[in-house]
Amino acid sequence: MDLLRFTTAGSVDDGKSTLIGRLLYDSKSIFEDQLEAMETSSAKKGDENINLALLTDGLKAEREQGITIDVAYRYFATPKRKFIIADTPGHIQYTRNMVTGASTANLAIILVDARHGVIEQTKRHSFIADLLRIQHVVVAVNKMDLVDYSEETYNSIVQNYKEFSSRLSNLVDITFIPISALNGDNVVDKSENMDWYGGSSLLYHLENVHVNSEENHVDARFPVQWVTRPQSEKWHDFRGYSGRVAGGVFKPGDTVIAYPSGFKTTIDKIYNATDELEKAFSPQSITMTLKDEIDISRGDMIVKENSLPRIEQNLEAMVCWFSDRPTQPRTKLILRHTTQEVQALITDFKYQVDVNTLHKIENIDGLEMNQIARISLRTSKPLFYDSYRKNRTTGSFVLIDPNTNETVAAGMLK
Repeated sequence: MDLLRFTTAGSVDDGKSTLIGRLLYDSKSIFEDQLEAMETSSAKKGDENINLALLTDGLKAEREQGITIDVAYRYFATPKRKFIIADTPGHIQYTRNMVTGASTANLAIILVDARHGVIEQTKRHSFIADLLRIQHVVVAVNKMDLVDYSEETYNSIVQNYKEFSSRLSNLVDITFIPISALNGDNVVDKSENMDWYGGSSLLYHLENVHVNSEENHVDARFPVQWVTRPQSEKWHDFRGYSGRVAGGVFKPGDTVIAYPSGFKTTIDKIYNATDELEKAFSPQSITMTLKDEIDISRGDMIVKENSLPRIEQNLEAMVCWFSDRPTQPRTKLILRHTTQEVQALITDFKYQVDVNTLHKIENIDGLEMNQIARISLRTSKPLFYDSYRKNRTTGSFVLIDPNTNETVAAGMLK
């Protein structure tokens, strides 16, 4: 079975955690002890029904306030597909948490309260999904039971969202589904209360949406994570290079180039944990051996000569600032990109993006927590990379404070 990673986003009280709870509950993915704990906790709080949001809101502060603060990951499977859910917070002060949860997602569910329609938070979450190149978006118009399952209200929200999303470039597949997470309408099973809606339920869409084509199988990229040298008689002369394929397809006999040395060689064999492979592609973890003995170590990258990466020290990127300490001019940071670490300096702040209006704010001299901006960087040695639009793995990085080891920002290379 293939795997779908998806994230939920929406304004406070739009029902993100309740929706995930309903998905797990109706698809029979909850253990009996979890169900008993939810029933007990709901009874203590005086809730009329089981509070399904308790499945994902695990922090004490989340349960007390009825909000999501940190990213919660949940796993479940149906006969068709495995799923990893990232339940992300809706508050603007937790933008960094949403960026973290959405960075690996194939699909985003953006919840809209049917009573309020498309609001600023909806636009902010859509912009972040677009920035992180999540191509598949489900706009789940929730709480339809509170507007009497009105088709007119639903159509109005669909029209408003389409007008806004036309300004975004990466959202290529947008699906609209009217739901009631509390009552289960159109979540796992089709709703009888909305016979005017001709589409599928949310779970059916999640099971069948096609996401495998998003991997870049053209530009071959293999960041070396580890040099494998077994100290045994059987593998006495074995020297392999281990890591995860970040793009393209590699086969024995292919001519490859090792960066940063630039030496050419040929792939001899490719192995996974148990077998020898005829080919390897993203996102497989493999070990490859080469025909020639050349110096390759962690942080180097093996590529095919038909499509070479960019090699530069001066970089342009969009970043989300994570740290509660604002950026300081000319601060030295560590840039971690694939398996490589280099020293980096922020040389210029181009502009900040107002995530609610999408307006560019120019003439800024720094960033504060949760702010998103375009910046210029200078690294201590060249980086071999692709743009984030071309390859999410080789186009992304994090910035680390060398004094505290705190991850202070996440970035997408332009």
